[in-house]
Formats: sequence, structure tokens, C-alpha cells
Amino acid sequence: MIFKDLQPELIFKYFEEILQIPRPSKKEEKIIAYLEKFAKDNNFPYKIDGIGNVLITKPATPGMENKKTVILQSHMDMVPEKRTDLVHDFEKDPIKAHIDGNWIKTNGTTLGADDGIGIAASMAILTDPTIKHPAIEALFTVDEETGLTGAFGIKDGFMDGKVLINLDSEDEGELFIGSAGGIDTEAIFEYTKEPANEQDIAIEVLIDKLHGGHSGDEIHKGYGNAIQMINRFLWNVNQEIGLRLSKFEGGKLRNAIPKDAKATFTIPSEKLNSFTELFETFKKYFVNEYGVVEPNMQFEYKKIDKVDFTIDKTTQHGLLWSIYAAPHGEQSWDKQMEDLVETSTNLATLNYIGNNKIRVGSSQRSSVDSAKFDIATKVRTVFELAGADVNHGDGYPGWKPNPNSEILKITEKSYEKLFGKKPIVRAIHAGLECGLFLEKYPYLDMISFGPTIKGAHTPEEKMDIKTVKMFWDLLVDVLENSN
Repeated sequence: MIFKDLQPELIFKYFEEILQIPRPSKKEEKIIAYLEKFAKDNNFPYKIDGIGNVLITKPATPGMENKKTVILQSHMDMVPEKRTDLVHDFEKDPIKAHIDGNWIKTNGTTLGADDGIGIAASMAILTDPTIKHPAIEALFTVDEETGLTGAFGIKDGFMDGKVLINLDSEDEGELFIGSAGGIDTEAIFEYTKEPANEQDIAIEVLIDKLHGGHSGDEIHKGYGNAIQMINRFLWNVNQEIGLRLSKFEGGKLRNAIPKDAKATFTIPSEKLNSFTELFETFKKYFVNEYGVVEPNMQFEYKKIDKVDFTIDKTTQHGLLWSIYAAPHGEQSWDKQMEDLVETSTNLATLNYIGNNKIRVGSSQRSSVDSAKFDIATKVRTVFELAGADVNHGDGYPGWKPNPNSEILKITEKSYEKLFGKKPIVRAIHAGLECGLFLEKYPYLDMISFGPTIKGAHTPEEKMDIKTVKMFWDLLVDVLENSN
């Protein structure tokens, strides 16, 4: 065992087992089977709904029978991101983790501590015989990362608890009592294939090894957006010397800032020197603008033999102009809670989807519903003006903070008793499933906390070992002192 000497032993035992189970979003069959076997092996009552959500229950310990049932909630899926040069199949391969000082890391993939550590914590609570607790419902949801499918699909009556502790936060010392709502916006361009001019020079340009990051937690940190950076370069090349675009793709996930992008195109052969000069100019621009936050950035080009086709000039124009104009990043800050982004938008993905179509994916978040729809409409307007067909997803609600929450008061008291300091109480700009639970179970009293996880949704994801013990101690104490 990699983590055999780490404490708490039980939570790290389960976390290490979870790392061996492939569980990318929408591919949770193996982790569902693992949880079902866990329930059977321990004689815990359980049920699985038609979507794949798992609920495992355990009665209260003696003397706690009259306390409110507590739901411990985590999600089963993980973000499947990796370095572009790494061979790893997230549907088949285990996550290879190691200890590096005070951190648990990988060698180039996401770790899946988001939310594998939440799953492990629930399993450890269920099986630790020394813990006093009220009746427990451990809820494990599917597909949180790409659509909140599990939370959307939970039916009335699936769970009975009155208190919900979400185990999907990533900052020790911070208690979360609210989260942003979100919506996705997708733009589809239809193009016509045209033959490339054989006398032109074919070029491939690449931006890689940007930070990327979680589009909720890190949208305000100024990291480079690989799609927009490549697009900015292409737009200027087209203006200065002319180009014919063939392929332009980047980003992988709606909730991750795109960390790599690549384009292939042709330029007039007599313009190669001018192109090289432009490339060097923009390389300096990018280093000057992003070098501090993107020290590993790679921006490079190479000549290639040919491109198979170019897209028609009208679509090329609409695509390059709209991506240049599309907003990205934080749009406004909360007026009441300090250092909280209120509204943001993430230009997330660009890919070719067959039938001569190009898809631009983006996601918008806000803790204010009207602002969420406003920024989504702005994004929609930009792409519709450029000739794209645009549609929005169903979206999901935010979780409005309740500063008078009973579970908040209990958790604050436990934290101060355990660690001798007051926790920070705040809302989070990332989307949690709590807003959806509250729609269907409006009586729920909810809070979210967890250990420190850095770089979630990126290959640099890592978890602070010492904060796992603090997370565990807090969770145990809250359960023992629940109402």
C-alpha cells in the first residue's frame, strides 16, 4: 500500500482502493459495482436508482437514535485530464499516485481526490466502529463533473435525511454555505470543405502546458485560455498575410479552462518570412503577458506536408472573429462576500464533430440567476452574429447561503474546539450539487467542507496530506455533536 503509514488509516485505505478503479464522468459502472460490493460485504442496506446514484445507510449508534439523519454526499466520477505526452486510458488504467513531501500527487494525470476523498470519507465513517453518529445516509452521485446528471435525476423519497454534508470542497479551514448556479452554451458552425492550394505552405501551430484549472475555483486567476490565445494569433496572421484554416481544436471539458490548443492552416508560400516574424512577435507577447502565471507554456509551430482541406472563408471569418470577441473569465464580483466571484464565463472547448460542423463549448456561472442568464445571452449573441447556431443546456440552480444554518453553527463550534481558530465561512463560485438537492428537498440544512486540494481538473492536481486528518477529525466531531 502506498498510503499505509498515513493517518487516518481507514480513509487512506479506501482512497487507495478508489484510485485503482477507472471512473471518468459517464463511465461510473466500476465504481458503482465497487460500492455495491462494499455495502454487501458490510451488510449495509443500500439502493441504486435508475441513473446510478448509490445510497448506503447505517442506523444510529446507541443513544443517537433521536438525532436527525445526516446525509454524507460525494460524487463518484472524476475529471479525466492528463498531460498531452502521457499515455493513459482513464476507462481502463488506475491512477498512479505517490507521496511527495506533504502532498499526494500523480505523474501527469488528474488525481481524482475531487471527489475520491469524499467517497473514502463516507466509507470510513460507515465502517469505523468507534464513531458515535446519528443515522447515516451515504449518497454517492454520478456524473457531477460533466452535467450534474446524478443530482438532477434524484427522485423524491430516495433519501430521508434532514441534514446534508457535502464532501466536495477543496479548501481546509473554509466552510461553504453557498455555491454558484451554471448553464452551458454551445455554438455550432457549419462549414464547406474546400481544396487547399497546393502552392501554399501548410503550418501547424500549438499552445500546450498551460495551467488550465477549474473553471469555478480558478477562473479569476488570469491563467491563459489556449483556444483564445491560438485564435488571437490566427486572427492577426489572417489580417497581416492571409491564411486558410483547416483544423482548429482545443480544450476537453466544459468545466476546465483549456490548457492546450492546436490549429493547422495554409499561408501563401511567399509570406513564410513574414509569418515567422509574426510568430516570434506573439511568442514575446504571450511570455510578457502570461509568463508569471504560465511558466511552463509552450508556443511553437512547424511546417507540415499538407492539410486535407480548408474551411470556407465565410465560416473561417465567423469562427475567428467570434472567438476573439467572446468573453472569458470573471465578469463581476459578489457585492456582499469578500473575494467571491459572482459571475463568470469559460470558453472551454473547440472541436470538429463530423458532418462538416465545428462546436464551440462554453459554460457560464453566477450566484445570481439573472446575471447567469445575462452572461449566457451575451455569449449567445456573439456567436449568433457570427452565423452559428446556438443553444443552451438546462442549467442548474445556485445554493443560496443560509447564515443561520444549524449545521453551520455546529460545524463552526467543532472547528474552533478542534483547531483553536475560527473557520472562514463563505460561498464558492464552483457549482456544487447542493442547489439541485435543495430544489427537491427544500427542508435540507446543508454545509460543505473538505481537505485542501490544489489544481483540481488538471494534471497538477494534488492533495495536502495533513489536511485530510483535519477534515476527518472535523467530520467525526460534527457527527458526534449533531442535533
